[in-house]
Amino acid sequence: MQVRNALEGFDIDLIARYNVSGPRYTSYPTAKEFVEDFSAGQYIRALERIPSNAPLSLYLHVPFSATICYYCACNKIITNNRKHAVGYLEKLLQEIAMIPRWLKPGQRVEQLHFGGGTPTYFSEEQFEAVFAALNRNYDLAADDQRDFSVEIDPRTVDAARIAHLANLGINRVSLGVQDFDPAVQKAVNRIQSVAETVAVVDAARAEGMRSASLDLIYGLPLQSRQSFNETLNKIIDIAPDRLSIYNYAHLPQMFKTQKQINVVDLPASQEKLGILADTIARLTQAGYVYVGMDHFAKVSDPLAVALEDGTLRRNFQGYTTHGYCDLIGFGVSAISQVNGVYSQNAKTLEGYQRALEQGRLPVERGVVLSTDDLITREVIETLMTRFRLSMDTFSKRHHIDFRSYFAAELERLKECVEDDLVVMGDDTIEVTARGRFLIRNICMCFDAYLNTQAQAFSKAI
Repeated sequence: MQVRNALEGFDIDLIARYNVSGPRYTSYPTAKEFVEDFSAGQYIRALERIPSNAPLSLYLHVPFSATICYYCACNKIITNNRKHAVGYLEKLLQEIAMIPRWLKPGQRVEQLHFGGGTPTYFSEEQFEAVFAALNRNYDLAADDQRDFSVEIDPRTVDAARIAHLANLGINRVSLGVQDFDPAVQKAVNRIQSVAETVAVVDAARAEGMRSASLDLIYGLPLQSRQSFNETLNKIIDIAPDRLSIYNYAHLPQMFKTQKQINVVDLPASQEKLGILADTIARLTQAGYVYVGMDHFAKVSDPLAVALEDGTLRRNFQGYTTHGYCDLIGFGVSAISQVNGVYSQNAKTLEGYQRALEQGRLPVERGVVLSTDDLITREVIETLMTRFRLSMDTFSKRHHIDFRSYFAAELERLKECVEDDLVVMGDDTIEVTARGRFLIRNICMCFDAYLNTQAQAFSKAI
């Protein structure tokens, strides 16, 4: 695969004009449309409809962190008291054991991801207990088939811990970095050295793990194009297999910890867009493929290969090679995506544990997708992952007339066409090079819910 010039079409003035609030479309409808008038029974019926031999993806949420990062928008519990994890683990294992009663034989777990919080808040013994429960209750794929990952705070693990995770079956690690600049780190309360990060990446490679991914954030306080270029120099030297470069969304009204950030220290919009432009240019020059939105991958990485061969998908974990799997979430606030149903667990530790103490699934809210939701979801995912859609093929597959069904949406899309974000052919909707940077805006033209929820989201860039 040839690495193309990802910066082609990057127009700062145009991007600034389109920089409005909107969803990231890790789902459609988004979580804002989940309702409390949703029962565990609806989730159970969706589980029961998963066909025999269908592949599964599991997500396990560990909400605890020992320290607070001011930028964080995750569902987290900050505590140094490790006893809190004991009761949570007990309930997590209970939930893991409950779900199989509604599944069928042969449903192999191809993908597994530990998120948080800080998943490595769990001790080695606690991780062993989780994997023992998973092995008892599920058919975990063999080593050469599995895609098992864990998010890691490099400040909390060493090479021995990485070796332990590898022995349990973890073969991918994702490390939070955000920025290596000391002033930025102090401003967001995350002090992390390059050496700590390199040590974890080296340990993962020494254990034969398939990939190490690093997460960065642009738009943090005190960042500048010059300072972030210094961080990029270090990142390129580390040479991770994948990179996620997230736009910092300052939403203190939703995430209280962000109130600790000094708003006057946030970079101006033009500076922030400059950081993004530099990042795309530097990583492309270093041999990374711009997968889309905030994801980069080495040419040989399965994510880049999936982009090339048209099998790339998108779900609650972002761009993925396993979007064809039904996704079952475990733990507080975890979201499941099963058979046209989204189901979310209780967001508070108390609510989660109380439900399981009563012998109930901890389902708090969710939504059953309508036929229109399913059709629109496929349009949005196709545009976000393939950047091209055949209206005639889509019409035949869903027994609709695309142009009539989406007449209002195609009218809204005209502005994107005029700005050369999209090219409309007789049969095709094709996203241009400059349109890839604004893919969220393009997909927003098809979003039937957007008028009621736009302000609840981060800016597009």
